[in-house]
Amino acid sequence: MSDDRTGTASASTAPDVPPDAASEPRVSVLRGMTAAYALAWQACPGMLAVQLIMAVAGGVAPVATAWLTKVALDELTTAHPRADALVWMAAGIGVLGVVIASTSAVTTYAQGRARRAIGLLSQDRLFTAVNGMNGLARLEEPRFHDRLRLAQQSAEHAPDQLVQMGLSTLQGTLGVVGFLGTLTAISPVMAGVALVAAVPALVAHLMLSRQRAGLLWSTSPILRRKMFYQMLLTDLQASKEVRLFGMGGFLHDRMLTELRAANAAEDRVERGVVRVQVLLAALGALLAAGGLLWAVHAAATRSISIGDVSVFIGALAGVQSGLGALVQGIAMGHQSALVFHHYRTVVGSQDDLAAPSRPREIAPLARGIELRDVWFRYGDDAPWVLRGLDLTVPHGTSTAVVGLNGAGKSTLVKLLCRFYDPQRGAIYWDGVDIRDIPVADLRQRIGAVFQDYMSYDLTAAENIGLGDLRAIGDQDRIRTAAERAGVHETVERLPAGYRTMLSRVFHADEDEDEEEAARTTGVHLSGGQWQRLALARGLMRQGRDLMILDEPSSGMDAMAEAAVHDRLRELRAGSTSILVSHRLSAVRRADRIVVVQDGRILESGDHASLMASPDGVYARLFRSQAEGYQDDPAPAGVQPVGAE
Repeated sequence: MSDDRTGTASASTAPDVPPDAASEPRVSVLRGMTAAYALAWQACPGMLAVQLIMAVAGGVAPVATAWLTKVALDELTTAHPRADALVWMAAGIGVLGVVIASTSAVTTYAQGRARRAIGLLSQDRLFTAVNGMNGLARLEEPRFHDRLRLAQQSAEHAPDQLVQMGLSTLQGTLGVVGFLGTLTAISPVMAGVALVAAVPALVAHLMLSRQRAGLLWSTSPILRRKMFYQMLLTDLQASKEVRLFGMGGFLHDRMLTELRAANAAEDRVERGVVRVQVLLAALGALLAAGGLLWAVHAAATRSISIGDVSVFIGALAGVQSGLGALVQGIAMGHQSALVFHHYRTVVGSQDDLAAPSRPREIAPLARGIELRDVWFRYGDDAPWVLRGLDLTVPHGTSTAVVGLNGAGKSTLVKLLCRFYDPQRGAIYWDGVDIRDIPVADLRQRIGAVFQDYMSYDLTAAENIGLGDLRAIGDQDRIRTAAERAGVHETVERLPAGYRTMLSRVFHADEDEDEEEAARTTGVHLSGGQWQRLALARGLMRQGRDLMILDEPSSGMDAMAEAAVHDRLRELRAGSTSILVSHRLSAVRRADRIVVVQDGRILESGDHASLMASPDGVYARLFRSQAEGYQDDPAPAGVQPVGAE
């Protein structure tokens, strides 16, 4: 029975990022603040409550201080000032001063505690979401990487900024309302003028916030390229070619070009910010000067008292500063919400591999694995890599996959590990579609060594133990895997043996002894040694149903390669394995060899049967490789070593 589920992979590879995140109508300050406050409440409810109390106190106390000052001045200007009343007023002003000063200190402490807690929780959720993407499709999307980079930045700052914006808005609103009430009581006209003057400031700052958020998004690819060139200029692996081919100046110029482009884009936005702020500052200065002239004139004509003048000046300044802070807070909150949208989008992303509606339990492999009419490509506009591929891997047998570069061998491995789902066709595990098996359960049944293996900046033991995290502390298991991969003696000769750090990224402390310094400072391994270590990591998975070996010896010399494959044949005996290799000498003893070409199985059989067809692809490839190992006749006058 053929299964023709369609759309899975193409849907997962479709970019989920809009052309301009700053222009999305869905993004709003309210939604961003709601999400940020929910995050803050879960991370640190106590500190959030403290900040709320401080915000209320910080908004009310200045208004109360202004009114007490007015009353005290009016009392002083009476014919018979009451001393006891003045004492209580002075005490009240002093207490309010202590409150204002204390709120600042307590708020700073609470903000720090909250920022750290929110940052910890937001980072946890972000990378939990990324780790929950079981496939590789999104991680191959450059635009997703732009969104992910902004999500990482916003996870550290945006939630806290939105929380602080909400609290400062509350505090500012309380102050503005109180001071506006004061202005209204003295001069309703001046109160209206101050309120109206805040409108253009709000509009201008909101416009600037959208421009800043848009700048972050538009320059993200530029900054990613800049970081790429910086990495090439400092990376040890790249340094050999960079220096030999004299590429340093070229890469340096490329890096500066990208940086200049980002700086130019930022400069255009900042010039607009300066123009707007100068205009707003001039408007505020005119309003303050006009209000002061009015207050002086009104006091001279006895329309208001000296206390009224004092509270009017304080209230006008309070309204201006409060409205300015409110406007800037709303604008910054708007910008933070736009950036925080990237975080919320990543955290809210669905798994790029469809979860089975009715999960099937995976049993130990008994019959085999079958690929039926499998079609796959890496995007809707990309060429087909696999074109109706059919393949059966019987249980307990070894199958070798060979073919030219680009034939689809590595893609086949990725589909077997379910890093992607085919667009058409299906892969069956004992007759069960692997899409009906929870992906984590499927991968627990598979051991693998990949051609593009990782070299981790960890100890040798950890580099091996990562192959089975349940046994990462089992030194016997780690040693056995290293022995099977032929790397045990190499590791034993390291300065601290299995405890040696395989990296030069970290440095040792001055007071460490020699062995501890070797363990923490680290050493370098050769490419072949790293490949054997990666092989040992794959062999940590004992008793798995399927072993996939994708070019497990490509970085080794001929003798090491022969020894590794001899050992692997012993380990694979009686188990189900798939070996991918471009060196046909390494696959000739496989139970079955399949030749992949243009995404299809072109030939299939054991070595003898394939070589029996001299015009076949496998036979031609094998003869072509074998010719390179045949001895050339010695030139005239040159004798073989040992000849007399």
